[in-house]
Amino acid sequence: MAVIELEGLTKDYGEVVANDSLEFTVERGEIFGFLGPNGAGKTTTIRMLLGFISPTSGTARVLGEDVREERSLLEAKRRIGYLSDEPGFDEQQTGTDVLDLHASIKGDSRREELLELFDPPVERRIREYSQGNARKLGIVTAFMHDPDLVILDEPTNGLDPLMRQRFADFLRAERQRGVTVFFSSHNLSEVRRLCDRVGIIREGKLVTIEPVDALLRRSGKVIRIRSVDPIPIDALDLEGVHDLETSVSDGHEGTDPSTAFTECVFTFTGDINALLPRLADDELIDLAIEEAPLEDVFMRFYGGEDDV
Repeated sequence: MAVIELEGLTKDYGEVVANDSLEFTVERGEIFGFLGPNGAGKTTTIRMLLGFISPTSGTARVLGEDVREERSLLEAKRRIGYLSDEPGFDEQQTGTDVLDLHASIKGDSRREELLELFDPPVERRIREYSQGNARKLGIVTAFMHDPDLVILDEPTNGLDPLMRQRFADFLRAERQRGVTVFFSSHNLSEVRRLCDRVGIIREGKLVTIEPVDALLRRSGKVIRIRSVDPIPIDALDLEGVHDLETSVSDGHEGTDPSTAFTECVFTFTGDINALLPRLADDELIDLAIEEAPLEDVFMRFYGGEDDV
């Protein structure tokens, strides 16, 4: 059974259709990335999944319960962890007060483990928290009752790089335990590292759902070539070469002129084995083949209809 199922899920505010007939499923034990810029409809989707707002039409099931059925959804919520993009804790309370409140509602079997891992300053009042500390406390509240499903809305905003890595390692371990994670974000590098599949939403409509590795294959590779002499244009007249840029460096002032080089940079979506023989006759200084940023793929989906 899918953990999350959307069937024509729609939220129409009249002037704006925040969600337009969304349909997809999230399977048990996967980290599903829900991708889109601010205003695309990500948070509206989450609010309907949690029963905070009602769909205009269509429905969704979460842990087998219909989001339109308040009583049955309440039972499902006992097995759900949630972290809002703006946690909104009472600023007069301490972190411990917040955790005690959550524990009284849903339990806290993993509180100490999570506090040791993420280390929010629970003795201090929330009004003294930085954005990062509030986010760390929110992560603890989302996982402290050992949920089956966790819904995260921009969960790493404000976290420093070390804590982001710690959180990423933690999510991977949770996936191994069978926990399902629905992960809304516009941080593409983060989604690439963590998610099994990605759904892209644009102006309330679902554009695509694909495995992350499929999106990466679509984006191709970034090729950077430095050579002693300019590479003939016909050598790079090859299917799959995109956005070719060339430049010439004369070396730094005061250095040996022999340090000058020509650089070609382009995106390549073809077979790398077809490209390399084209360079066999050139004296190369350096050749770098890197994964293209997922941002490139993302921007294709937010271009014109022809790009899509």
